[in-house]
Amino acid sequence: MTEKVRVRFAPSPTGFLHIGGARTALFNWLFARHRGGEFILRIEDTDESRSTRIAVDNILENLHWLGLNWDEGPEKGGRFGPYFQMKRLDTYRGYSDELLREEQAYFCYCTAEELAERRKEALKRGSPPGYDGRCRELSSQQRENLESPGRERVVRFKTPREGVTQVNDLIRGRVEFENALLDDFVIMKSSGTPTFNFANVVDDHLMEISHVIRGDEHLSNTPRQILLYQALGFSLPSFGHLSMILGTDRAKLSKREGAISLDWYREEGYLSQALVNYLALLGWATPDSQELFSSVNEIISKFSLKGIGKTAAIFDLKKLDWMNGQHIKRLSPDEITELVRPYLEKSNLLRGDESEEWLKKVVVLEQDRIKTLSQIAEYSDFFFLREIEYDEKAGKVLRKKGASCLLQIYRDRLKDLEPFTIERLEEVAREIIAEEKIRGGDLIHPTRAALTGRTVGPGLFELMALLGKEMTFLRLDKAIKWKG
Repeated sequence: MTEKVRVRFAPSPTGFLHIGGARTALFNWLFARHRGGEFILRIEDTDESRSTRIAVDNILENLHWLGLNWDEGPEKGGRFGPYFQMKRLDTYRGYSDELLREEQAYFCYCTAEELAERRKEALKRGSPPGYDGRCRELSSQQRENLESPGRERVVRFKTPREGVTQVNDLIRGRVEFENALLDDFVIMKSSGTPTFNFANVVDDHLMEISHVIRGDEHLSNTPRQILLYQALGFSLPSFGHLSMILGTDRAKLSKREGAISLDWYREEGYLSQALVNYLALLGWATPDSQELFSSVNEIISKFSLKGIGKTAAIFDLKKLDWMNGQHIKRLSPDEITELVRPYLEKSNLLRGDESEEWLKKVVVLEQDRIKTLSQIAEYSDFFFLREIEYDEKAGKVLRKKGASCLLQIYRDRLKDLEPFTIERLEEVAREIIAEEKIRGGDLIHPTRAALTGRTVGPGLFELMALLGKEMTFLRLDKAIKWKG
């Protein structure tokens, strides 16, 4: 019988959702969907000083945007709720009390200052800086003496001092940790809230999580969690640790390289399906190294843990831009027009009197050129503006000897042109090029500069037809008279 897959994404709402967290959520979601399992969302909000509702809302909103629908969790509920750790405190305290009764945990009264001083001394001696077990074997009288002045206490787990703990990682294989180096770690803070390791174990067990798939920064936590599973008599889930995501410089991902909130990608106009496509390839690959997927369902059908590599994934914003551009090209005229409309409105380019059909043609003309939706304003502004400015390169083209003369010839030949269509505009241009015995660029380049204020753009005759006769003549006249 195939094991029922239940995975979870458990973010801490101390900040907005970033690329690393989104990749972890995606891999869990893809694995669950591929195996017909369940994807659970759990909010680990025990860091009371830093957790915020704004961050929770941001995480939920961006998961929705990516299409990573969860089967249990906030907004949905489920049989293992609540799905906020701060609403589960009694549960953690109950299991902590159990470990205390069975003498697998103990109260520690050491202050933060004392611990810091001992760490400093250990480092000077060249010893491991972990907790030295000072309170591990206190007598009842010693505990009473420490508690009488109201001294704060935490609960520490009694880590075995000998042997090794083995992690059979689904991605990295077998990894062993010496128990002596793990120290007696805190499971309950003096505030009565659980630590990450303890709450994780309790929740993953009670929520029947079958596979824990997370970033490799958590690999060092796994032996501690395995020891807790064993102490509490819980069966172990399967563990898999995803490689780090590095920048193109092979250094830790920085804000410049892409370590920013998903909000930025949304605002810049990256498509959710393109970002999912790209994130899926950050550490995973199909046997034939496929790059573009037609749909999320195609990724689901091909996803497997066997395709996840051990080496660091490289986040390349240029590659994402290219991939986003490829997905933009696949959009229908109606889809792309609706998606770019907010960017045109934000740039105050839409006057309100444009016909829907004309607007759609303008957008489609630029569709193959833009890499993000926000670029539509920069690439197409000359269609909407009454007056345009020439950039440096365009000015250089217009100052070239003979340019204004050729523009005048073209303008005169277009005066009585009807209909003002792509085919007729090109036909007249080709006639002039042949008659004047010039290269095509001698006429096409200054005409483009005159009409757009730049030297690069969509097909010249297509843009002339969309600008219309009146606007084309206004801009040609201005360029002919322009002295630079």
